[in-house]
Amino acid sequence: MRGSSTIAPLAVALGATAASASAIPENLIPTYFKRASSLPEVTVKGNAFFAGSSRFYIRGVDYQPGGSSDAVDPIADEATCKRDIVEFQKLKINTVRVYTVDNSANHDACMTALANAGIYLALDVNTPKYSINQASPADSYNSKYLQSLFATVDVFQTYSNTLLFFSGNEVINSIQTTAAAPYVKAVTRDLKQYIGNRKYRPIPVGYSAADIDDNRVETAHYMNCGTDDERSDFFAFNDYSWCDPSTYQTSTWQQKVQVFSNYSIPIFLSEYGCVKTTRKFQEVATLYGTQMTAVYSGGLVYEYSKEGTTAPQDQYGLVDINGNSVSEQTDFKSLQSAFQDTPLPTDDGGYKSTGSPSICPTKSSTWLINGDGLPAMPPKASAFFQNGAGKGPGLSGSGSQDAGAESPGTATAGSGQATATGTSTSKSVAGGRPADFSMGPLACGLVVLLSSFLGATLL
Repeated sequence: MRGSSTIAPLAVALGATAASASAIPENLIPTYFKRASSLPEVTVKGNAFFAGSSRFYIRGVDYQPGGSSDAVDPIADEATCKRDIVEFQKLKINTVRVYTVDNSANHDACMTALANAGIYLALDVNTPKYSINQASPADSYNSKYLQSLFATVDVFQTYSNTLLFFSGNEVINSIQTTAAAPYVKAVTRDLKQYIGNRKYRPIPVGYSAADIDDNRVETAHYMNCGTDDERSDFFAFNDYSWCDPSTYQTSTWQQKVQVFSNYSIPIFLSEYGCVKTTRKFQEVATLYGTQMTAVYSGGLVYEYSKEGTTAPQDQYGLVDINGNSVSEQTDFKSLQSAFQDTPLPTDDGGYKSTGSPSICPTKSSTWLINGDGLPAMPPKASAFFQNGAGKGPGLSGSGSQDAGAESPGTATAGSGQATATGTSTSKSVAGGRPADFSMGPLACGLVVLLSSFLGATLL
C-alpha cells in the first residue's frame, strides 16, 4: 500500500476536479496534509501469520541500542530511528523487535517511518521497572503493573504496523523459575481481554521463551493449553543452537520441527544467531525453506547494534554505533548476503489452517507447575477495561515489582473472555492520527495555499 498518493482525493474533496487534482505537484502539499503510509494488519490463521490473504513470514532483527543495561526507547527518537531504518532497508527486513519502550512518549514519527519502509514492530510490553519478578511473581503481579502494560497497548494499537505484543521474555529460564509460568500466562490473558474489551483490533499476544532444553517444550504447550481466553496467539523462543557451519540435522532444528509439527499456533524464533563460531547465517536458507515453513514463521536475528565491551555480548552486533555514526560489521554483510540469497517464500508454506490446543504439561522434575490454574486478575485492574489505562508511567516511573500482591485467588477457567464493554472504537493509520481527525481547518488553509501556487503558475 506504500506509494499511493492522497493528493487527488484531498483536492477533489476541496472542490477541484479529478483532472486538476492529479496535476497538483506532490511537493506543493505540506507534509502535515499527507496521510501516512499504512501496512496491512497482520492476523493469525491456524499456525501462521497472514497479512491480508498472504502468508507473513517474520524476517527481522532485535533492535535495542544501549542494550538491557541502558533502558532507552529507540523508537521515541525520530533521528535515531530514521538513522537505523537506512540500515534496515539495506537488509530488506520486514520486522524489528523492541524490548523496551517509553509508554509516555510519542511514537508517531518513528512508527510512520517504519511503516513507510515496510517494517512491522514486535513489541515487548514489559520494562525493567514494570515486569514480573521471576523470584517473587505474586508480589509483582498487581494493578500498577497492568496499568503500565495496558497503557503501552493503548499507545501502539493505533499503528497498523504493530505486529504483535510479547507478554514476557525469558521469565522462565530455569527449572526453578517455572513457578512464574502461571503469572506470565495470566498476563497474556489480561492483555487479550483488555484488547478485546477496548474494541481494539486483535493484535496477537504471546511469549518469548529462553534458549534452554530443560522445559522449552513444556513451556510451549503450557502457553497453548486451556481455554481460548488464556491461550497465547503465538509462541516464540530464542534459539542459538545453529552455529556455523551446521546443518538442519546436526543443529537440532530438525528435531524441534518434528516436536512442534502439530502445534496449532504460529511459532517463530524471537532471537537467533550463534556467536560461538564465525557467523555466516547459513541457517537463513533453512529457516525460510520448505523443511521449516509448514511449522515456523521466520525469525529475528540478535541483534542490531553492538552492546557492551565483554564477550559474548559484544559479539552479537550487526553494527557498531558511535554517536550518530553507524559502522556495519562483518556480520551485517554476512546477513545481508544470506537474505539476498534466500528470498521470502511467496506461498503459504504448507501451514495448518486448523489445529487443537495443546495438552497442559504435568508436574515433573523439570516442570514444577501442576495443572492450569491461573491467578485471578487484580480487581482494581478491571476498571481499565471500561475507562482505559490512562497515561503510562514511562521509563522514569516508580515501578511495580514491590507494589504487592493483589490477585484474590485462582481464576475460574474462561473468566478472561473479553466482554467488549470498552468505548474506544477509533482506528489510526501508521501515523497515529485517529480516523475521525478533523481536516476542516486544515482544508481551508490548503485551498488558500494551492490557489496561490496555481495562480502564480498561470501568470
